Amino acid sequence: MRLYAYYDRFDDERFGVLVDGRLMTGAQLEKRGRLDPAIDTHLGIGFQIGFEDDWVGELRHATKRALKAGAPLLDLDARRPAPAMNEIQTGKIVGIGLNYGDHVREGGRPAPDRPRLFSKFTNAVIGDGDAIVRPEGTHALDLEVELGVVIGRVARRVTVEEAAGCVAGYVVVNDVTARDWQGNAAALREGEKGDNQWLRAKGSDTFLPVGPVFATADELDPVAGARLRSWRIPGSGPDAGTPVLMQDASTADMLFGVPELISFISRQITLEPGDLIATGTPAGVGVFRDPPVFLEPGDRARCEIEGIGMVENPIIDWTEDPRPAP
Repeated sequence: MRLYAYYDRFDDERFGVLVDGRLMTGAQLEKRGRLDPAIDTHLGIGFQIGFEDDWVGELRHATKRALKAGAPLLDLDARRPAPAMNEIQTGKIVGIGLNYGDHVREGGRPAPDRPRLFSKFTNAVIGDGDAIVRPEGTHALDLEVELGVVIGRVARRVTVEEAAGCVAGYVVVNDVTARDWQGNAAALREGEKGDNQWLRAKGSDTFLPVGPVFATADELDPVAGARLRSWRIPGSGPDAGTPVLMQDASTADMLFGVPELISFISRQITLEPGDLIATGTPAGVGVFRDPPVFLEPGDRARCEIEGIGMVENPIIDWTEDPRPAP
């Protein structure tokens, strides 16, 4: 089942169900589908994660009842998309570095013998169409398409065999990275140094766009392989507006699969419902191109995963950031 997060006419975040590429709204599920009141589509998808009863099964039944009752479906452009897991609903965000062999090789590094972990914060979460803000002091923004894994039940010291049962579903994410702050040599100008850790480079405001589609665990088999791609869409120059393919790979190419990642993380870090794992990115990122290619204000970054959907965001400079200071 594929769920879709959106803003309703009152600008409240809700979620509905995708049916043949169109939207069965939360209101229709509640009215025509007689959805269990315990499942409140006003609260967003994340609030249902870990729900004790079979909330996905109840959504399936409600969708069937609504369709049988003649509930109309909406085109997706009739509603503004919201992040499937927003900054309120998302718990811990664990990122995985160097998890695709081709990405390891393009950077000239040895393959890791165990998963490399880092963290991002919920301040980084934005939705489809929201602006990625290039912060003051960086000149080397890069995009990274990644499969996001949403945890559905507590995982503490679970085995690889147990880990698959801890997945609630999947989302597409863009692990935006400031390569100069990360310390990548190809991104550093004369006299510049990196931070010697990735907190600023990975965790700055707006650095984790999340798509509006939430694919339940039974919708996707990462081991069998789902195609993931990214594009940079230039905002100026001779190719302005023309998408330039950056990454094109399969989740089957991950060095450490989803169950292995969950088991490894849970040995020391308890994973809880609503936590999000960004599982790493394949080759094709801008920093390792010759010459390097970075995201500039006016550009757009698009990330897509087969069977889930896409997230696309414009790049703006920090001086253009419309969000008021607190």
